[in-house]
Amino acid sequence: MRKALQKTFALTALASSLLFAGCSEPQSPQSTNQATAPELLVDDSRLGIYHQVPLTADLSHLSDNQKQMLSKLIDASEIMDDLFWKQAFFGDKKAFLQQFSDEELKAFAAINYGPWDRLNGDAPYLSGYGEKAAGAEFYPQDMTKAEFAAAEFADKDGLYSVVERTENGDLTATPYSEKYQAELTKAAALLKEASELADNETFANYLKLRAEALLSDDYYASDMAWMDMKTNPIELVIGPIETYEDQLYGYRAAFESYVLIKDMAWSERLAKYAQFLPELQEGLPVDEAYKQETPGSDADLNAYDVIYYAGHSNAGSKTIAINLPNDERVQLAKGTRRLQLKNAMQAKFDHILKPISEVLIAPEQREHITFNAFFANTMFHEVAHGLGIKNTITDKGTVRAALKEHASALEEGKADILGLYMVQSLLEKGEITEGILEDYYVTFMAGIFRSVRFGASSAHGKANMIRFNFFAQQGAFEKTEDGMYRVNMEKMGAAVEALSELILTLQGDGDYDGVAKLVETMGVIKPDLASDLARLEAASIPVDIHFNQGKKVLGLAN
Repeated sequence: MRKALQKTFALTALASSLLFAGCSEPQSPQSTNQATAPELLVDDSRLGIYHQVPLTADLSHLSDNQKQMLSKLIDASEIMDDLFWKQAFFGDKKAFLQQFSDEELKAFAAINYGPWDRLNGDAPYLSGYGEKAAGAEFYPQDMTKAEFAAAEFADKDGLYSVVERTENGDLTATPYSEKYQAELTKAAALLKEASELADNETFANYLKLRAEALLSDDYYASDMAWMDMKTNPIELVIGPIETYEDQLYGYRAAFESYVLIKDMAWSERLAKYAQFLPELQEGLPVDEAYKQETPGSDADLNAYDVIYYAGHSNAGSKTIAINLPNDERVQLAKGTRRLQLKNAMQAKFDHILKPISEVLIAPEQREHITFNAFFANTMFHEVAHGLGIKNTITDKGTVRAALKEHASALEEGKADILGLYMVQSLLEKGEITEGILEDYYVTFMAGIFRSVRFGASSAHGKANMIRFNFFAQQGAFEKTEDGMYRVNMEKMGAAVEALSELILTLQGDGDYDGVAKLVETMGVIKPDLASDLARLEAASIPVDIHFNQGKKVLGLAN
Protein backbone atom coordinates (compact mmCIF):
# COMPACT_ATOMS: atom_id res chain seq x y z
CA MET A 1 0.00 0.00 0.00
CA ARG A 2 2.71 2.48 0.94
CA LYS A 3 4.23 3.46 -2.37
CA ALA A 4 6.49 6.44 -1.70
CA LEU A 5 6.40 7.92 -5.19
CA GLN A 6 7.78 11.21 -3.98
CA LYS A 7 8.47 12.73 -0.63
CA THR A 8 7.51 16.23 -1.73
CA PHE A 9 4.09 16.86 -0.38
CA ALA A 10 4.88 19.98 -2.22
CA LEU A 11 4.89 23.15 -0.26
CA THR A 12 4.99 24.94 -3.58
CA ALA A 13 1.68 23.31 -4.45
CA LEU A 14 0.08 25.34 -1.71
CA ALA A 15 0.22 28.42 -3.89
CA SER A 16 -1.25 26.62 -6.87
CA SER A 17 -4.25 25.61 -4.81
CA LEU A 18 -5.21 29.26 -4.68
CA LEU A 19 -5.79 29.20 -8.41
CA PHE A 20 -7.84 26.05 -8.14
CA ALA A 21 -10.18 27.66 -5.63
CA GLY A 22 -11.31 30.10 -8.25
CA CYS A 23 -11.40 27.87 -11.29
CA SER A 24 -14.39 28.03 -13.57
CA GLU A 25 -14.14 24.61 -15.14
CA PRO A 26 -15.82 21.59 -13.61
CA GLN A 27 -13.63 19.22 -11.64
CA SER A 28 -13.72 15.43 -11.68
CA PRO A 29 -12.68 14.10 -8.30
CA GLN A 30 -14.05 10.61 -8.93
CA SER A 31 -11.64 7.76 -8.63
CA THR A 32 -10.45 6.52 -11.98
CA ASN A 33 -10.12 2.94 -10.82
CA GLN A 34 -12.41 2.07 -7.98
CA ALA A 35 -11.80 -1.67 -8.35
CA THR A 36 -8.13 -1.31 -7.42
CA ALA A 37 -7.06 -0.30 -3.92
CA PRO A 38 -5.44 3.15 -4.07
CA GLU A 39 -1.75 3.60 -3.41
CA LEU A 40 -0.10 6.24 -1.28
CA LEU A 41 1.27 9.12 -3.36
CA VAL A 42 3.42 10.66 -0.63
CA ASP A 43 6.11 9.38 1.67
CA ASP A 44 4.53 7.43 4.51
CA SER A 45 6.12 9.86 7.01
CA ARG A 46 3.31 12.25 5.97
CA LEU A 47 0.89 10.06 7.89
CA GLY A 48 2.55 11.10 11.15
CA ILE A 49 1.95 14.87 10.95
CA TYR A 50 -0.79 14.72 13.61
CA HIS A 51 -0.01 14.22 17.30
CA GLN A 52 -2.72 12.24 19.07
CA VAL A 53 -4.18 13.76 22.22
CA PRO A 54 -6.78 12.12 24.51
CA LEU A 55 -9.73 14.47 24.75
CA THR A 56 -10.77 14.36 28.39
CA ALA A 57 -12.05 16.71 31.04
CA ASP A 58 -13.01 16.65 34.69
CA LEU A 59 -16.69 15.63 34.80
CA SER A 60 -16.80 14.89 38.53
CA HIS A 61 -18.79 18.06 39.30
CA LEU A 62 -21.59 17.11 36.89
CA SER A 63 -24.84 15.47 37.98
CA ASP A 64 -26.05 12.11 36.64
CA ASN A 65 -28.60 13.97 34.49
CA GLN A 66 -25.87 16.17 33.04
CA LYS A 67 -23.73 13.14 32.19
CA GLN A 68 -26.70 11.50 30.46
CA MET A 69 -27.24 14.74 28.58
CA LEU A 70 -23.60 14.74 27.42
CA SER A 71 -24.09 11.26 25.96
CA LYS A 72 -27.06 12.46 23.90
CA LEU A 73 -25.17 15.55 22.74
CA ILE A 74 -22.31 13.36 21.55
CA ASP A 75 -24.78 11.09 19.74
CA ALA A 76 -26.23 14.14 17.95
CA SER A 77 -22.72 15.31 17.14
CA GLU A 78 -21.92 11.99 15.49
CA ILE A 79 -24.82 12.62 13.11
CA MET A 80 -23.27 15.99 12.21
CA ASP A 81 -20.04 14.14 11.50
CA ASP A 82 -21.74 11.76 9.08
CA LEU A 83 -23.45 14.66 7.33
CA PHE A 84 -20.16 16.48 6.86
CA TRP A 85 -18.73 13.39 5.20
CA LYS A 86 -21.52 13.66 2.63
CA GLN A 87 -20.75 17.36 2.06
CA ALA A 88 -16.99 16.86 1.75
CA PHE A 89 -16.64 13.57 -0.14
CA PHE A 90 -18.62 12.04 -3.01
CA GLY A 91 -18.01 8.44 -1.89
CA ASP A 92 -19.41 6.29 0.88
CA LYS A 93 -17.60 6.90 4.17
CA LYS A 94 -17.75 3.32 5.41
CA ALA A 95 -16.60 1.75 2.15
CA PHE A 96 -13.82 4.31 1.78
CA LEU A 97 -12.36 3.65 5.22
CA GLN A 98 -12.81 -0.13 5.11
CA GLN A 99 -10.46 -0.47 2.15
CA PHE A 100 -7.43 0.38 4.33
CA SER A 101 -5.76 -2.44 6.24
CA ASP A 102 -3.07 -0.10 7.54
CA GLU A 103 -4.43 1.59 10.68
CA GLU A 104 -2.20 4.65 10.38
CA LEU A 105 -3.39 5.29 6.83
CA LYS A 106 -7.01 4.71 7.85
CA ALA A 107 -6.62 7.27 10.65
CA PHE A 108 -5.11 9.79 8.23
CA ALA A 109 -7.99 9.24 5.80
CA ALA A 110 -10.52 9.76 8.60
CA ILE A 111 -8.84 12.98 9.74
CA ASN A 112 -9.03 14.33 6.18
CA TYR A 113 -12.60 13.15 5.51
CA GLY A 114 -11.61 11.81 2.13
CA PRO A 115 -8.60 11.28 -0.18
CA TRP A 116 -7.36 14.89 -0.14
CA ASP A 117 -4.75 16.23 2.27
CA ARG A 118 -6.32 19.24 3.99
CA LEU A 119 -2.97 20.54 5.20
CA ASN A 120 -1.35 20.27 1.77
CA GLY A 121 -3.62 22.41 -0.36
CA ASP A 122 -6.20 19.59 -0.67
CA ALA A 123 -3.80 17.65 -2.90
CA PRO A 124 -4.76 13.98 -3.34
CA TYR A 125 -2.58 11.67 -1.27
CA LEU A 126 -4.05 8.51 -2.84
CA SER A 127 -3.80 7.27 -6.42
CA GLY A 128 -6.96 7.19 -8.51
CA TYR A 129 -8.35 10.51 -7.31
CA GLY A 130 -8.28 13.84 -9.10
CA GLU A 131 -8.30 17.30 -7.58
CA LYS A 132 -10.91 18.07 -4.97
CA ALA A 133 -13.78 20.10 -6.37
CA ALA A 134 -13.64 23.68 -5.08
CA GLY A 135 -17.35 23.49 -4.32
CA ALA A 136 -17.00 20.12 -2.53
CA GLU A 137 -20.38 18.37 -2.73
CA PHE A 138 -22.45 21.55 -2.46
CA TYR A 139 -22.74 21.87 -6.27
CA PRO A 140 -22.96 19.47 -9.25
CA GLN A 141 -19.51 18.33 -10.33
CA ASP A 142 -20.20 19.29 -13.93
CA MET A 143 -21.38 22.82 -13.10
CA THR A 144 -19.31 25.77 -14.33
CA LYS A 145 -19.15 29.20 -12.77
CA ALA A 146 -20.58 30.65 -15.99
CA GLU A 147 -23.59 28.34 -15.78
CA PHE A 148 -24.17 29.22 -12.15
CA ALA A 149 -23.93 32.95 -12.83
CA ALA A 150 -26.49 32.74 -15.64
CA ALA A 151 -28.96 30.53 -13.76
CA GLU A 152 -31.93 31.89 -11.85
CA PHE A 153 -33.37 29.80 -9.02
CA ALA A 154 -34.52 30.23 -5.42
CA ASP A 155 -31.90 30.24 -2.64
CA LYS A 156 -29.08 30.48 -5.19
CA ASP A 157 -26.60 31.81 -2.63
CA GLY A 158 -28.21 30.19 0.40
CA LEU A 159 -26.34 28.99 3.45
CA TYR A 160 -28.48 25.91 4.03
CA SER A 161 -29.10 24.25 0.68
CA VAL A 162 -27.39 22.00 -1.86
CA VAL A 163 -27.36 22.98 -5.53
CA GLU A 164 -28.53 20.04 -7.66
CA ARG A 165 -29.85 19.38 -11.13
CA THR A 166 -33.48 18.83 -11.98
CA GLU A 167 -34.55 16.05 -14.34
CA ASN A 168 -34.26 18.45 -17.29
CA GLY A 169 -30.75 19.53 -16.28
CA ASP A 170 -31.55 22.90 -14.73
CA LEU A 171 -30.00 24.03 -11.44
CA THR A 172 -32.08 24.07 -8.28
CA ALA A 173 -31.41 24.41 -4.56
CA THR A 174 -32.54 21.66 -2.19
CA PRO A 175 -32.81 22.73 1.49
CA TYR A 176 -30.70 20.79 3.98
CA SER A 177 -33.86 19.99 5.96
CA GLU A 178 -35.17 18.16 2.90
CA LYS A 179 -31.89 16.71 1.60
CA TYR A 180 -30.89 15.26 4.98
CA GLN A 181 -34.34 14.91 6.52
CA ALA A 182 -33.85 11.49 8.12
CA GLU A 183 -30.54 12.37 9.78
CA LEU A 184 -31.66 15.80 10.98
CA THR A 185 -34.92 14.42 12.38
CA LYS A 186 -32.91 11.98 14.51
CA ALA A 187 -30.48 14.70 15.64
CA ALA A 188 -33.36 17.02 16.55
CA ALA A 189 -34.96 14.29 18.65
CA LEU A 190 -31.71 13.79 20.56
CA LEU A 191 -31.44 17.52 21.27
CA LYS A 192 -35.02 17.59 22.59
CA GLU A 193 -34.27 14.58 24.80
CA ALA A 194 -31.14 16.33 26.06
CA SER A 195 -33.14 19.49 26.84
CA GLU A 196 -35.30 17.49 29.26
CA LEU A 197 -32.17 16.54 31.20
CA ALA A 198 -30.75 20.07 31.34
CA ASP A 199 -30.66 21.79 34.73
CA ASN A 200 -30.13 25.22 33.13
CA GLU A 201 -33.33 26.72 31.66
CA THR A 202 -31.60 28.90 29.07
CA PHE A 203 -29.59 25.93 27.82
CA ALA A 204 -32.72 23.77 27.67
CA ASN A 205 -34.45 26.50 25.65
CA TYR A 206 -31.52 26.74 23.26
CA LEU A 207 -31.50 22.97 22.68
CA LYS A 208 -35.22 23.00 21.84
CA LEU A 209 -34.85 25.92 19.44
CA ARG A 210 -31.78 24.38 17.82
CA ALA A 211 -33.68 21.15 17.30
CA GLU A 212 -36.42 23.11 15.52
CA ALA A 213 -33.81 24.95 13.44
CA LEU A 214 -32.33 21.71 12.13
CA LEU A 215 -35.75 20.87 10.72
CA SER A 216 -36.60 24.33 9.35
CA ASP A 217 -33.24 25.74 8.15
CA ASP A 218 -34.01 28.90 10.13
CA TYR A 219 -31.33 29.36 12.79
CA TYR A 220 -32.01 32.97 13.82
CA ALA A 221 -34.10 32.25 16.92
CA SER A 222 -31.68 29.61 18.20
CA ASP A 223 -28.70 31.91 17.54
CA MET A 224 -30.39 34.67 19.54
CA ALA A 225 -31.14 32.21 22.35
CA TRP A 226 -27.53 31.00 22.28
CA MET A 227 -26.39 34.57 22.92
CA ASP A 228 -28.45 34.64 26.13
CA MET A 229 -26.67 31.71 27.77
CA LYS A 230 -24.34 32.88 30.53
CA THR A 231 -24.28 30.37 33.38
CA ASN A 232 -24.62 26.92 31.79
CA PRO A 233 -21.70 24.59 32.68
CA ILE A 234 -22.18 22.52 29.50
CA GLU A 235 -22.01 24.06 26.03
CA LEU A 236 -23.01 22.82 22.57
CA VAL A 237 -22.29 24.32 19.17
CA ILE A 238 -24.09 22.31 16.50
CA GLY A 239 -25.44 22.62 12.98
CA PRO A 240 -24.36 23.97 9.58
CA ILE A 241 -22.15 26.89 10.58
CA GLU A 242 -18.95 27.77 8.70
CA THR A 243 -18.66 28.19 4.93
CA TYR A 244 -14.95 27.39 4.52
CA GLU A 245 -15.62 24.03 2.84
CA ASP A 246 -17.34 25.85 -0.04
CA GLN A 247 -14.22 27.21 -1.74
CA LEU A 248 -16.13 27.92 -4.94
CA TYR A 249 -18.25 30.75 -3.54
CA GLY A 250 -18.11 30.58 0.24
CA TYR A 251 -21.91 30.50 0.33
CA ARG A 252 -22.83 27.17 1.87
CA ALA A 253 -22.38 26.07 5.45
CA ALA A 254 -20.96 22.74 6.56
CA PHE A 255 -22.22 20.59 9.44
CA GLU A 256 -20.16 20.43 12.61
CA SER A 257 -20.40 20.19 16.37
CA TYR A 258 -18.49 20.91 19.58
CA VAL A 259 -19.41 19.56 23.01
CA LEU A 260 -17.78 21.66 25.73
CA ILE A 261 -17.36 21.94 29.51
CA LYS A 262 -17.00 25.46 30.89
CA ASP A 263 -13.85 26.36 32.86
CA MET A 264 -15.37 28.68 35.43
CA ALA A 265 -12.08 29.96 36.92
CA TRP A 266 -10.55 30.97 33.60
CA SER A 267 -13.84 32.41 32.36
CA GLU A 268 -13.91 34.84 35.28
CA ARG A 269 -10.52 36.18 34.18
CA LEU A 270 -11.79 36.89 30.68
CA ALA A 271 -15.18 38.40 31.45
CA LYS A 272 -14.08 42.04 31.36
CA TYR A 273 -12.69 42.30 27.83
CA ALA A 274 -15.88 42.35 25.73
CA GLN A 275 -16.89 45.71 27.27
CA PHE A 276 -13.97 47.41 25.50
CA LEU A 277 -15.21 46.62 21.99
CA PRO A 278 -17.06 49.92 21.34
CA GLU A 279 -14.06 51.93 22.58
CA LEU A 280 -11.59 49.89 20.54
CA GLN A 281 -13.82 50.25 17.47
CA GLU A 282 -13.50 54.03 17.75
CA GLY A 283 -9.71 53.77 17.85
CA LEU A 284 -9.24 51.54 14.80
CA PRO A 285 -6.44 52.79 12.48
CA VAL A 286 -8.75 53.54 9.54
CA ASP A 287 -10.90 56.43 8.25
CA GLU A 288 -14.09 57.14 10.19
CA ALA A 289 -16.33 55.85 7.37
CA TYR A 290 -15.05 52.31 7.96
CA LYS A 291 -15.83 52.17 11.68
CA GLN A 292 -19.28 53.71 11.90
CA GLU A 293 -20.92 50.46 12.99
CA THR A 294 -21.15 49.90 16.73
CA PRO A 295 -20.24 46.37 17.79
CA GLY A 296 -22.45 44.75 20.38
CA SER A 297 -20.92 44.62 23.84
CA ASP A 298 -23.47 42.21 25.33
CA ALA A 299 -21.15 39.37 24.44
CA ASP A 300 -19.35 37.01 26.73
CA LEU A 301 -15.87 35.62 26.63
CA ASN A 302 -15.29 32.25 28.27
CA ALA A 303 -12.87 29.35 28.47
CA TYR A 304 -13.87 25.73 27.92
CA ASP A 305 -12.50 22.22 27.80
CA VAL A 306 -13.69 20.61 24.61
CA ILE A 307 -14.72 16.95 24.93
CA TYR A 308 -15.96 16.21 21.40
CA TYR A 309 -15.37 17.57 17.90
CA ALA A 310 -17.43 16.51 14.90
CA GLY A 311 -17.72 17.31 11.21
CA HIS A 312 -16.05 20.41 9.84
CA SER A 313 -14.49 21.30 13.20
CA ASN A 314 -12.78 17.90 13.28
CA ALA A 315 -11.45 17.91 9.71
CA GLY A 316 -7.71 18.49 9.30
CA SER A 317 -6.44 21.21 11.62
CA LYS A 318 -8.39 21.55 14.86
CA THR A 319 -10.07 24.72 15.98
CA ILE A 320 -8.89 26.15 19.32
CA ALA A 321 -11.30 29.08 19.58
CA ILE A 322 -14.78 29.91 18.33
CA ASN A 323 -16.48 33.22 17.56
CA LEU A 324 -20.18 32.88 16.80
CA PRO A 325 -22.83 33.35 15.57
CA ASN A 326 -21.99 34.36 12.01
CA ASP A 327 -25.39 35.94 11.35
CA GLU A 328 -24.72 39.69 10.92
CA ARG A 329 -28.19 40.48 12.31
CA VAL A 330 -27.36 38.75 15.58
CA GLN A 331 -23.89 40.31 15.71
CA LEU A 332 -25.23 43.84 15.38
CA ALA A 333 -28.00 43.19 17.93
CA LYS A 334 -26.08 41.26 20.56
CA GLY A 335 -22.47 40.92 19.46
CA THR A 336 -20.93 37.47 19.50
CA ARG A 337 -19.77 34.86 21.97
CA ARG A 338 -16.13 33.88 22.09
CA LEU A 339 -15.29 30.39 23.25
CA GLN A 340 -11.65 29.59 24.02
CA LEU A 341 -10.91 25.86 23.89
CA LYS A 342 -8.27 25.80 26.58
CA ASN A 343 -7.30 22.11 26.68
CA ALA A 344 -6.90 21.93 22.89
CA MET A 345 -4.93 25.17 22.97
CA GLN A 346 -2.59 23.84 25.65
CA ALA A 347 -1.94 20.68 23.61
CA LYS A 348 -0.95 22.73 20.55
CA PHE A 349 1.29 24.98 22.62
CA ASP A 350 3.11 22.08 24.30
CA HIS A 351 3.52 19.78 21.30
CA ILE A 352 3.83 22.25 18.42
CA LEU A 353 4.42 25.91 19.24
CA LYS A 354 7.21 25.44 21.78
CA PRO A 355 9.13 22.97 19.58
CA ILE A 356 8.76 25.35 16.58
CA SER A 357 10.28 28.19 18.60
CA GLU A 358 13.34 26.05 19.37
CA VAL A 359 13.97 25.69 15.62
CA LEU A 360 12.99 29.07 14.12
CA ILE A 361 12.92 31.81 16.80
CA ALA A 362 16.16 33.59 17.76
CA PRO A 363 17.42 32.23 21.12
CA GLU A 364 17.36 35.62 22.87
CA GLN A 365 13.61 35.96 22.11
CA ARG A 366 12.47 32.46 23.03
CA GLU A 367 11.76 33.48 26.61
CA HIS A 368 8.89 35.50 25.19
CA ILE A 369 7.08 32.37 23.99
CA THR A 370 4.42 31.91 26.69
CA PHE A 371 1.12 30.06 26.97
CA ASN A 372 -0.57 33.17 28.38
CA ALA A 373 0.43 35.14 25.26
CA PHE A 374 -0.66 32.29 22.97
CA PHE A 375 -3.99 32.08 24.78
CA ALA A 376 -4.49 35.86 24.62
CA ASN A 377 -3.54 36.17 20.95
CA THR A 378 -5.99 33.40 20.10
CA MET A 379 -8.68 34.87 22.33
CA PHE A 380 -8.39 38.37 20.90
CA HIS A 381 -8.51 36.96 17.37
CA GLU A 382 -12.01 35.81 18.20
CA VAL A 383 -12.93 39.05 19.94
CA ALA A 384 -11.67 41.01 16.93
CA HIS A 385 -14.25 39.39 14.66
CA GLY A 386 -16.67 41.79 16.34
CA LEU A 387 -14.67 44.85 15.25
CA GLY A 388 -14.63 46.58 11.89
CA ILE A 389 -17.47 46.56 9.41
CA LYS A 390 -20.13 44.04 8.39
CA ASN A 391 -21.81 46.03 5.62
CA THR A 392 -19.99 47.77 2.79
CA ILE A 393 -20.03 51.56 2.54
CA THR A 394 -20.35 51.33 -1.25
CA ASP A 395 -23.89 49.89 -1.42
CA LYS A 396 -22.61 46.42 -2.30
CA GLY A 397 -24.48 44.70 0.54
CA THR A 398 -22.72 42.75 3.27
CA VAL A 399 -18.96 42.32 3.20
CA ARG A 400 -19.47 38.56 2.97
CA ALA A 401 -21.68 38.84 -0.11
CA ALA A 402 -19.45 41.41 -1.85
CA LEU A 403 -16.19 39.50 -1.40
CA LYS A 404 -17.67 36.06 -2.21
CA GLU A 405 -15.12 33.22 -1.98
CA HIS A 406 -12.46 35.59 -0.60
CA ALA A 407 -14.63 36.87 2.26
CA SER A 408 -13.62 34.22 4.80
CA ALA A 409 -9.88 34.56 4.14
CA LEU A 410 -9.96 38.34 4.56
CA GLU A 411 -12.17 38.10 7.66
CA GLU A 412 -9.71 35.68 9.27
CA GLY A 413 -6.87 38.02 8.34
CA LYS A 414 -8.77 40.90 9.91
CA ALA A 415 -9.32 38.99 13.13
CA ASP A 416 -5.65 38.01 13.33
CA ILE A 417 -4.31 41.52 12.92
CA LEU A 418 -7.00 43.37 14.90
CA GLY A 419 -6.54 40.85 17.71
CA LEU A 420 -2.92 41.95 17.98
CA TYR A 421 -4.05 45.59 17.75
CA MET A 422 -6.35 44.93 20.73
CA VAL A 423 -3.52 43.42 22.74
CA GLN A 424 -1.38 46.51 22.05
CA SER A 425 -4.20 48.84 23.07
CA LEU A 426 -5.19 46.99 26.24
CA LEU A 427 -1.58 46.67 27.38
CA GLU A 428 -1.20 50.44 26.99
CA LYS A 429 -4.39 50.96 29.03
CA GLY A 430 -3.13 48.61 31.74
CA GLU A 431 -6.13 46.31 31.28
CA ILE A 432 -3.84 43.40 30.38
CA THR A 433 -1.45 42.90 33.26
CA GLU A 434 0.18 39.59 32.35
CA GLY A 435 3.44 39.74 30.41
CA ILE A 436 4.90 42.45 28.19
CA LEU A 437 4.36 43.41 24.53
CA GLU A 438 7.40 41.36 23.44
CA ASP A 439 5.66 38.20 24.72
CA TYR A 440 2.65 38.80 22.49
CA TYR A 441 4.64 39.84 19.40
CA VAL A 442 7.14 36.96 19.52
CA THR A 443 4.48 34.37 20.37
CA PHE A 444 2.37 35.77 17.51
CA MET A 445 5.33 35.34 15.14
CA ALA A 446 5.87 31.74 16.24
CA GLY A 447 2.14 31.22 15.79
CA ILE A 448 2.40 32.21 12.13
CA PHE A 449 4.87 29.38 11.52
CA ARG A 450 2.50 26.99 13.26
CA SER A 451 -0.53 28.09 11.26
CA VAL A 452 1.08 28.51 7.84
CA ARG A 453 1.85 24.78 7.84
CA PHE A 454 -1.89 24.18 7.43
CA GLY A 455 -1.60 25.15 3.78
CA ALA A 456 -3.27 27.53 1.39
CA SER A 457 -6.57 25.80 0.75
CA SER A 458 -8.25 27.12 3.89
CA ALA A 459 -9.28 30.67 4.71
CA HIS A 460 -6.95 30.65 7.70
CA GLY A 461 -4.06 29.44 5.54
CA LYS A 462 -4.46 32.24 3.02
CA ALA A 463 -4.70 34.78 5.84
CA ASN A 464 -1.52 33.46 7.41
CA MET A 465 0.50 33.75 4.23
CA ILE A 466 -0.76 37.25 3.45
CA ARG A 467 0.20 38.38 6.95
CA PHE A 468 3.66 36.77 6.81
CA ASN A 469 4.52 38.32 3.46
CA PHE A 470 3.16 41.72 4.50
CA PHE A 471 5.25 41.65 7.68
CA ALA A 472 8.30 40.72 5.61
CA GLN A 473 7.72 43.73 3.32
CA GLN A 474 7.37 46.03 6.32
CA GLY A 475 10.51 44.74 8.06
CA ALA A 476 8.49 43.54 11.06
CA PHE A 477 10.96 40.69 11.46
CA GLU A 478 14.48 39.94 10.34
CA LYS A 479 16.26 36.69 9.68
CA THR A 480 19.59 36.03 11.37
CA GLU A 481 22.64 34.54 9.65
CA ASP A 482 21.93 31.17 11.26
CA GLY A 483 18.37 31.09 9.90
CA MET A 484 16.46 32.27 12.98
CA TYR A 485 13.72 34.88 13.04
CA ARG A 486 13.87 37.95 15.26
CA VAL A 487 10.93 40.34 15.73
CA ASN A 488 11.64 44.05 15.21
CA MET A 489 9.48 45.57 17.92
CA GLU A 490 9.14 49.06 16.42
CA LYS A 491 8.41 47.96 12.88
CA MET A 492 6.01 45.25 14.05
CA GLY A 493 3.74 47.86 15.63
CA ALA A 494 3.70 49.95 12.45
CA ALA A 495 3.02 46.85 10.33
CA VAL A 496 0.05 45.89 12.51
CA GLU A 497 -1.55 49.30 11.93
CA ALA A 498 -0.81 49.32 8.18
CA LEU A 499 -2.27 45.86 7.57
CA SER A 500 -5.29 46.67 9.75
CA GLU A 501 -6.03 49.74 7.63
CA LEU A 502 -5.60 47.82 4.37
CA ILE A 503 -7.94 44.98 5.33
CA LEU A 504 -10.65 47.20 6.83
CA THR A 505 -10.62 49.40 3.73
CA LEU A 506 -10.93 46.43 1.37
CA GLN A 507 -13.83 45.06 3.42
CA GLY A 508 -15.64 48.39 3.68
CA ASP A 509 -15.29 49.04 -0.05
CA GLY A 510 -16.39 45.51 -0.89
CA ASP A 511 -13.38 45.52 -3.23
CA TYR A 512 -13.53 42.01 -4.69
CA ASP A 513 -10.83 42.69 -7.29
CA GLY A 514 -8.53 44.25 -4.71
CA VAL A 515 -8.86 41.27 -2.38
CA ALA A 516 -8.34 38.81 -5.25
CA LYS A 517 -5.10 40.64 -6.14
CA LEU A 518 -3.97 40.58 -2.51
CA VAL A 519 -4.54 36.82 -2.32
CA GLU A 520 -2.77 36.24 -5.63
CA THR A 521 0.31 38.31 -4.80
CA MET A 522 0.65 37.79 -1.04
CA GLY A 523 -1.04 34.45 -0.45
CA VAL A 524 1.96 32.38 -1.53
CA ILE A 525 4.73 30.47 0.19
CA LYS A 526 8.02 31.76 -1.12
CA PRO A 527 11.07 29.47 -1.42
CA ASP A 528 12.81 30.84 1.68
CA LEU A 529 9.79 30.15 3.89
CA ALA A 530 9.28 26.76 2.23
CA SER A 531 12.80 25.75 3.25
CA ASP A 532 12.14 26.86 6.83
CA LEU A 533 8.95 24.82 6.98
CA ALA A 534 10.93 21.85 5.68
CA ARG A 535 13.22 22.28 8.69
CA LEU A 536 10.22 21.81 10.96
CA GLU A 537 9.32 18.65 9.07
CA ALA A 538 12.89 17.38 9.40
CA ALA A 539 12.70 18.00 13.14
CA SER A 540 9.57 15.77 13.25
CA ILE A 541 7.45 18.51 14.77
CA PRO A 542 3.79 17.62 14.30
CA VAL A 543 1.74 19.92 12.10
CA ASP A 544 -1.37 19.57 14.21
CA ILE A 545 -3.15 17.41 16.75
CA HIS A 546 -5.98 14.94 16.50
CA PHE A 547 -8.09 13.44 19.21
CA ASN A 548 -8.83 10.14 20.80
CA GLN A 549 -12.35 11.09 21.82
CA GLY A 550 -15.79 9.76 22.61
CA LYS A 551 -17.95 8.47 25.42
CA LYS A 552 -15.55 5.63 26.28
CA VAL A 553 -12.62 8.05 26.67
CA LEU A 554 -14.78 10.23 28.93
CA GLY A 555 -16.01 7.33 31.02
CA LEU A 556 -19.59 7.83 29.80
CA ALA A 557 -19.94 4.55 27.93
CA ASN A 558 -22.36 1.97 29.30
